[in-house]
Amino acid sequence: MSSGRQEAGGGGPLSGVRVVELASVIMAPYAAQQLGDLGADVIKVEPPTGDMTRHYPPTRNPGMGAAALNLNRNKRSVAIDLKAPGGRDALLALIATADVFITNIRPQALRRLGLGPEDVAAVNSRLVHLNAQGFRSDSELGGHAAYDDIVQAASGLVWLNEQVSGVPYFVPTVVADKICGLVIVQSVLAALHYRDRTGQGQHIEVPMADTMLAFNLVEHLAAATLDPPQGPMGYSRALSSRRKAARTADGRMCILPYSDRNWSDFFTFVGRPELADDPRFGSLADRARNADELYALMEEFSPRHTSAAWQEFCDSAGIPAAPVLSLDEAAASDYATEGGLLRTAEHPTEGTYRLIGQPVRFRTTPTGLHRHCPRIGEHTEEVFAEIGYRPSA
Repeated sequence: MSSGRQEAGGGGPLSGVRVVELASVIMAPYAAQQLGDLGADVIKVEPPTGDMTRHYPPTRNPGMGAAALNLNRNKRSVAIDLKAPGGRDALLALIATADVFITNIRPQALRRLGLGPEDVAAVNSRLVHLNAQGFRSDSELGGHAAYDDIVQAASGLVWLNEQVSGVPYFVPTVVADKICGLVIVQSVLAALHYRDRTGQGQHIEVPMADTMLAFNLVEHLAAATLDPPQGPMGYSRALSSRRKAARTADGRMCILPYSDRNWSDFFTFVGRPELADDPRFGSLADRARNADELYALMEEFSPRHTSAAWQEFCDSAGIPAAPVLSLDEAAASDYATEGGLLRTAEHPTEGTYRLIGQPVRFRTTPTGLHRHCPRIGEHTEEVFAEIGYRPSA
């Protein structure tokens, strides 16, 4: 995939690939961060005021908010005012040197700026150009604004929460942004592979609502998979209102017997071995149909033992189990610490901060931090000099 240019990224598997990011908030910057972690030279193009995420508190210095320190790591920052004279030309000059262009600006706005798919293809026919936005551009909703909460609602996720809790909660994380960000990475890598075999770049669209609906339907299409439907949508086990962490004698745990043998061992441990022969629980399908009854038994039995006793039993029986941890506890656990999943780093201007680790391990081309989050426009002159472009006054 290498373009043969001087390396400016890291030494990971995407070393030699240049990515231009014209994006804000979480989804596309998160995708570009992943590519940067993998060694790509990621050039973040942002307005002179910076990506809005830079200003989310807390901050030590303006434009260097906490979220930005990780979202913008392994990137170089170029400040361009696209509405100013010469702004479009400067961006196109940069795109002409890129392998990948990622943006979450809505297609209509890009066309008004003269940065539609045809415009960027005209300066770089080998470019992988990815647009990510809330809804398909050729739909009636194509011009609508969308953020994570909107997509959670539009894709059925809020409805799923309401079926379980009775309240239309949002998932307490920007799940749509992050899942779609990972789909962006997957799509870019597939298009680069195609480009390297054929020499042809292409335009890709990742609509968030479509992506999340497809994601939610994996298990929840359920009985509606067959035509005509054999029942309503929704995976019954996941929609059980009793599906929750178990209360133990001294805490909470997730205890998840799964196989027939797991459940037989579980029922024996709690002194009810005869339940293994109960027709409601005899097979995986039976247990899924009777999930409420099964989880009610879990609520009844789990307080009989401490969390440590449950963990010891589950480990010995090969039953998946884990204590319920807070985010602080999970991040400070021996497992996370030994894996380097959250460690401290020293930023040249922001001082000590906590760096989110890269969870994937590459034996031959290791990944990691090779560049701290830049200041707004920190690399503008460097990058323009590198590509031989002189911005107009």
